[in-house]
Amino acid sequence: MDGNGRWAKKHALGRIAGHRKGAEAVRTTVRTCREIGIQYLTLYAFSVENWMRPAREVSALMDLLIDYLQSEARELRERGIRLQTIGNTAALREPVQRFLRETMEETKEGRDMVLILALSYGGRDEILQATRSLAAKCSAGLLPPEGISKEVFEEHLQTAGVPDPDLLIRTSGEFRISNFLLWQMAYTEFYFTDVLWPDFDRAELLRAIAAYRQRERRFGLTSEQL
Repeated sequence: MDGNGRWAKKHALGRIAGHRKGAEAVRTTVRTCREIGIQYLTLYAFSVENWMRPAREVSALMDLLIDYLQSEARELRERGIRLQTIGNTAALREPVQRFLRETMEETKEGRDMVLILALSYGGRDEILQATRSLAAKCSAGLLPPEGISKEVFEEHLQTAGVPDPDLLIRTSGEFRISNFLLWQMAYTEFYFTDVLWPDFDRAELLRAIAAYRQRERRFGLTSEQL
């Protein structure tokens, strides 16, 4: 969800104002995905690299997350949306952790959509964590090395039980993965747009999905084999 800072600069506002506007785009995106039947939505809300940003901006982002959880928890529950997280959430401030726990508990019965927030998340860190866990099991004699299949490895990722993403949307004209779901996106379709995240609305989301629907996903096969 890129472009909050550039949107703020474009409108002669501070970066935090851009993040606040970006939070509105989050609400629009979540509601639209629920309405059109998207079953899983993962939002890259805060990366491990984002900790290097100015302390004031990091603090503001944490406050915005709390505001979002407080304001949206009821709607998430009523719309059947279950909240999950990936990433090192233990690194977040205690109030943020508490609101996350409360919201996940409040929405745990949701069966219509899963909203996954990637917080203090890094794809390389996730792969390292899975590798260390498997290495520990091998060292303890609980798992033979030859027993490590693709399926077993995926069971040790933070996204275990969640299907790989079909579509990645990257806003604000950026053309990189930025350490996001590196294992999971082996066959994901990418959609790039110059639209800054705060301006990302329902129409742009539907435009991205329409573009995705025009693509032929072969997964290594030929068109004739599909």
